[in-house]
Amino acid sequence: MYAVQCEGLKKTFKKKKEVRALDGVTFSIPTHEIFGIVGPNGSGKSTLIRILSTLLIPDHGYARVFGYDVVREYGKVRPLINRVSVDAAFFKGISAWENLRYAARLYGMGSRDAKQRVLEILPKLGFSESRFYEPLEDLSRGMQQKVAIARAFFTSPMLLLLDEPTTGLDPRSKRDVQQFVRTSMAHNRLTVVLTTHDMHEAQSLCDRVAIIMNGRFVAVARPHELLHRYRESNLEDVFLKVSGHEWQEVEYET
Repeated sequence: MYAVQCEGLKKTFKKKKEVRALDGVTFSIPTHEIFGIVGPNGSGKSTLIRILSTLLIPDHGYARVFGYDVVREYGKVRPLINRVSVDAAFFKGISAWENLRYAARLYGMGSRDAKQRVLEILPKLGFSESRFYEPLEDLSRGMQQKVAIARAFFTSPMLLLLDEPTTGLDPRSKRDVQQFVRTSMAHNRLTVVLTTHDMHEAQSLCDRVAIIMNGRFVAVARPHELLHRYRESNLEDVFLKVSGHEWQEVEYET
C-alpha cells in the first residue's frame, strides 16, 4: 500500500509575475519510508507539503494519502497526518506546556493524557521537564521547534510531514530532532515526508531522496544510488551536477 500517490501535480501562483511552483510532479511513497525532498528556496517543496496537508488545492493532477484524495476526501486525510513547518505558530507569551495543553484540547485529549504524552515525547527530544513551564518566547528557536514536533505527535499520525524542521537549529537541537525521527520510525512505523536544505541530513536520514528544481523532480532514488549514478561522494555534489548550479536564493518562496 502507498502512503502517498501524486500524479501530474501542477500549481501556479500569480504575484508580480506568474510562478509555476509545481510543474507536473508525479511520485509515490510506500508506507514506512522516510522520503526526502531537497531543493533551493522557491523550488516547490513547501507547496507540495501544503497540498499533501490539504491546505492548498492543486491546479491540475491529484494527490492521495493512504488512498484518499486530498481535495475531495480531505476529512478522511486530516486525521491520518500531521505537519511540522519551519514557521510553526504558537502563543509565545505562555509556556510550552500551556501551548501543548491547548493543542491537546483541540485534538479532544484531556489534560492528564496530554501531560503523559508530553512527558513521553519531549525528553526524547532533549527537552528538560524543568523548562516545560517557561514562556515560549524565552526559549531558543530549537526548543520551540521541539515543542512543534511534540505537538505533531499528539495524534499518533500515520503520515508525518516535516517541512524543513531543522532549518536554523543549532547542531545539538538538529541532532536531537533527527534521532527522534529515526526512533519514531522504528517504534511507530510512520511514513515521513521530509523537506530540507541539509544534504547531509537527507543522505543520512532518508530512505529515498527527490531533487526538485523549478517545480519538477529531476532525480528520485536511494541516496547511495544517486551517489553511484552520478559518481559523487555526497549529495551536495550530486545536486550541483544535476542542477548545473549552486544553491540560490530566489525572489519567492513556495
